[in-house]
Amino acid sequence: IVNTPADPTAPRKDGEVITKAIPDVGYLHRGDEKIAENMTYNQFVPYTDRLDYLAPLANNVAYACAVEKLMGWELPPRGQAIRVLACELARISSHLLGVGVYAMDVGAMTVFLYTFTEREKIYNLSEQLTGARFTTSYTRVGGQIRDLPEGFTDNVRTFLEECEKTVDEVDRLLTRNKIFLIRTKDVGIISAETAISYGLTGPNLRASGPSRDLRKDRPYLGYENYEFDVPVGELGDCYDRYLVRMEELKQSISIVRQVLDTLPDLSLIHISEPTRLLSICYAVVCLKKKRGGGGGGG
Repeated sequence: IVNTPADPTAPRKDGEVITKAIPDVGYLHRGDEKIAENMTYNQFVPYTDRLDYLAPLANNVAYACAVEKLMGWELPPRGQAIRVLACELARISSHLLGVGVYAMDVGAMTVFLYTFTEREKIYNLSEQLTGARFTTSYTRVGGQIRDLPEGFTDNVRTFLEECEKTVDEVDRLLTRNKIFLIRTKDVGIISAETAISYGLTGPNLRASGPSRDLRKDRPYLGYENYEFDVPVGELGDCYDRYLVRMEELKQSISIVRQVLDTLPDLSLIHISEPTRLLSICYAVVCLKKKRGGGGGGG
């Protein structure tokens, strides 16, 4: 943090203690909902990559699930399992960045290099799966753009073994490190009540105590078939938020292994009559819009 006397909004610090800061959450609303009004459902998928570019695969899935719920569609077991795999790889990627940059910001540069090495391997897997390393646009309403490529599951298993070792190494480097503890424990405390009132979600919320996790509370995509724990914090400080992310990394690795061990085979899919009719209507609307005929009418 640089003290700039000429700027009254600049943070002030006394050694390692920030004595004054005026947060500005910024202006992140980019009118995505308005943009979507002139698109078909699947045309909007690439925009979901950018909603949280640290975990584009998970954002693709969340959007597709929402549209499918509106239409009353349900994916076959293999399609659901592939989405769970994609979501948990995205969670691992996001948490690796979170822990790595977090450690670098408090002085542990080595951890950053370790976690980004593993994250690069996830980019390689994303490229093999989707054809893109970053903005994946992998899902479609009703499924994915393609099935798992040959050799993909073996590559994922290899990655999980290597990533698990790296997470353990990060644990040894940070969790009981005196300097890291001084800079994170009892710092930035967010109570459960404050976290809820601010609308926090994910590990930031769970680090403050609430065990809210939709994978457990309102299971989707077959998450109820996988064994995993939901880690929570006690105090809601920076150290708890680190610990929750570290444990979630381990839980996600376990979930991905379970997905690979129980991955359903390809099989014929029976489509119900209402779903078939909805599919036909949706295809007609898409075709009209593509030809410039509009999508309105009865």
